[in-house]
Amino acid sequence: MNNYLDVSNEINSDLTFDKRDVLSVSGDFGVVNQIEFQGRSFAGESVSNYGVLRTHQVVYTKSPLKANPYGIIKTNKGKNGIVSVLYGVYQPKENVCSELIQTYFEQDARLNNYLKPLVNKGAKNTLLISDKAAINGEITFPKQYEEQTKIYRLFEILDSLITLHQRECEALIRVKKALLEKMFPTEHENTPKIRFNGFTDPWEQRKLRSEATEMIAGGDIDKDLISDNWNFPVIANALTDDGIIGYYANEYRVIAPAVTITGRGDVGHAKARNVNFTPVVRLLSLKSKHNSLFLENAINTLKIVVESTGVPQLTVPQLANYSVYFPEQVEEEKRIGTFFKQLDNLITLHQRKYNSLFFAAITIFLLLFERFKFMFTYLIN
Repeated sequence: MNNYLDVSNEINSDLTFDKRDVLSVSGDFGVVNQIEFQGRSFAGESVSNYGVLRTHQVVYTKSPLKANPYGIIKTNKGKNGIVSVLYGVYQPKENVCSELIQTYFEQDARLNNYLKPLVNKGAKNTLLISDKAAINGEITFPKQYEEQTKIYRLFEILDSLITLHQRECEALIRVKKALLEKMFPTEHENTPKIRFNGFTDPWEQRKLRSEATEMIAGGDIDKDLISDNWNFPVIANALTDDGIIGYYANEYRVIAPAVTITGRGDVGHAKARNVNFTPVVRLLSLKSKHNSLFLENAINTLKIVVESTGVPQLTVPQLANYSVYFPEQVEEEKRIGTFFKQLDNLITLHQRKYNSLFFAAITIFLLLFERFKFMFTYLIN
């Protein structure tokens, strides 16, 4: 990497910068101002020996992180500032897009593989490496600055889109959580705080056992019967849209519509099902005359607590004893169930877009940089 960077030895000896200008490096957020990001400065009495880190310069942290045991490499995309002596600071050479260096090392495996041969670990897991030694490893970039910047801008656009869909997804999840609290009655109340127009009747609290037409617990997986070649889906996961792990050759145990509920571990999560299925592995199933989408969300508002000294397990009798509020009119159930289904579809849409963009970014990254690596190897041989 010394083909692209030079060690910068600029020190804050004239105190141009003070504690308000101290920068830190985060694995997730890059170069950040300590006070703005962490609420305070962790600098000592004097910052005169701190290194100056200017905009577009590259910085290497000699502190191990869980995902990056040999430190991290980032580019300062913000304001000028100062960093402690534990950081190496580098000036990009002419015609080098320093932002692409951060992009190059965003992949943990690539960063760790680069630094591992260069770093010696001392007592208490300290990293023993000079600033100069940290850039002795090899990386391969396109020669033209214009191509470097175009690649960086491509990944910048992808990162922005990924962040956008991630935030949209997180925001919708928060909205759903808030609406579940408002659109279902709380304890000791018989009407929700938010309702669709035209519905005013009080809700009634009833035990699930009185409203269920069937409640069963899933059994063990019969490996001799399960196959991808049969027609009867086997569901073991209540938290995914299908949860299908395979197919049985025998008949369904549950005729849709029904609701599945996790009965082991993180218990009590419900999911409406519109296909016939066989539940297995501590998966509970509940059939009812009520709208299944409504019942899914009604059960998800319950605070299910299971007394257990080991892995929590929810049984059919325990589930049957919980009470749920039901509206007087089935039409209100349908409106609520459909509303939350549409909200779930939006969440899933943003999650899928996030996943697609994330994997697209990884694929493009690997294709581009593997191409440069191949060209470099071909030229020197």
